[in-house]
Amino acid sequence: MNSLKSITLYHLMIKNQKMIGIKFSPDKLIQGLIKSLPGPKWSQEYNMAYIPNTKTNLGIIFTTFKGLVWINYNRFLTNKPIHTGNETIDVEWFRKRKTAPEYRLCPEEYLLKLELKRYANSTVKTYVTFFELFINYHKDKELKELDEGDIRAFLQSLIQKKHSNSYVNQAINAIKFYYEVVLGMPNRFFEIERPRKESKLPKVISKEEISSIIENTNNIKHRCIVQLLYNSGLRRSELLNLKIRDIDSIRMLIRVKGSKGNKDRLTLLSKTALKDLRRYYKKYEPQLYLFEGKKGIKYSGASVLKIVKLAAEKARIRTTVTPHVLRHSFATHLLESGTDLRQIQVLLGHGSTKTTEIYTHVATNTFETIKNPLD
Repeated sequence: MNSLKSITLYHLMIKNQKMIGIKFSPDKLIQGLIKSLPGPKWSQEYNMAYIPNTKTNLGIIFTTFKGLVWINYNRFLTNKPIHTGNETIDVEWFRKRKTAPEYRLCPEEYLLKLELKRYANSTVKTYVTFFELFINYHKDKELKELDEGDIRAFLQSLIQKKHSNSYVNQAINAIKFYYEVVLGMPNRFFEIERPRKESKLPKVISKEEISSIIENTNNIKHRCIVQLLYNSGLRRSELLNLKIRDIDSIRMLIRVKGSKGNKDRLTLLSKTALKDLRRYYKKYEPQLYLFEGKKGIKYSGASVLKIVKLAAEKARIRTTVTPHVLRHSFATHLLESGTDLRQIQVLLGHGSTKTTEIYTHVATNTFETIKNPLD
């Protein structure tokens, strides 16, 4: 790549429309590439070219200029963060953080691809963390020199440290993302053996224990949080992202937007929960999100976990209860009451009934018709 050729991206507002500004020094190659973009125009005010600011157009810019011209997008990211679903991609934090001089940071092209893919914040953190573990394990070798043997050596070190199969698989996903997505290499570039998938049954508690947890919450806000986690089968992140307008009290449904896999769905709203939600709303008066912390910001995941655990301890539940245990219990209790597996799949937002079928292994009605040989 000719290091003298470069463009800088900016956020522009032209006639109240969001635009991607492209600033560059006069160059025939760059001018020709800009002309190939969708609907390019020139701004005399800003002295730069621009095109409509859309996810598709941003991807086209990087595809068009990649390998030919250096793209400076730091100003673009600083002016306004890129959003995904209900979260802000926290990639810029990884660029600005301070680390020890000898620590190898995730390559810029890796961070850029995560932005363009608009992965969830949790996925970004997971991928960056594991890829940096990998490249720092081989800190004496250049990134381009690493091969399959180095990948296997790193994974072997994780296994020797007794990390779970899930942990190792996350590391593999982060490494595969670099070679297959960032570098565009085919899937066959490396065929790393994955650990066998662990088959663990979901942890479920009884309806009576659920009721006891709800009764042992500290206030109406905490009560509503526990109720929605169970009565609507919500993931913790889904609960935190709920906005007031997502509660449909007429149809008795909750709209879940941009959940896992960036999918939207509808789930159930309990009459009991709705009654308590109305009491909560009058007392706390949330402005945007259904559950807000101080200064109207979105409630934290740590707070939700603490609420559930403390209520379970007060209810003297012997097993550890988390928000996801409430979701598992919701699905299992529906199955036990005769709800069709396909309907449960829709309510949970599972992509396949195979994922939902795990609850047949813990539902009591699976075993009720089986006669114990000892009896």
